[in-house]
Amino acid sequence: QVQLVESGGGLVQAGGSLRLSCTASGRTFSRYTMSWFRPAPGKQRELVASISSGGRTNYADSVKGRFTISRDNAKDTVYLQMNSLKPADTATYYCAAGLLGSYNDWGQGTQVTVSS
Repeated sequence: QVQLVESGGGLVQAGGSLRLSCTASGRTFSRYTMSWFRPAPGKQRELVASISSGGRTNYADSVKGRFTISRDNAKDTVYLQMNSLKPADTATYYCAAGLLGSYNDWGQGTQVTVSS
């Protein structure tokens, strides 16, 4: 089991930036695919961005070119740099750790609010 703690959320004006962090403890962080999710209309949640143990990244179409996911295995931390934020990005963002396509470990979430 991996314990995940997110930070970095807040209130920002449209066009602004935020950087979310998620720090892990409990298991070997470098083995996990790390991802950020947020709730979405009609879905339980949507995948915002993910980064594999090998550094391969994947993004939702709605955030491509604006968000960047990265990881620092020495610090057991994954980041989500969010630029050019829009009011539609307002959500609680959850960090998750995945193995073999299954996400069993989740953080408590961090709120991002983008004002127009």
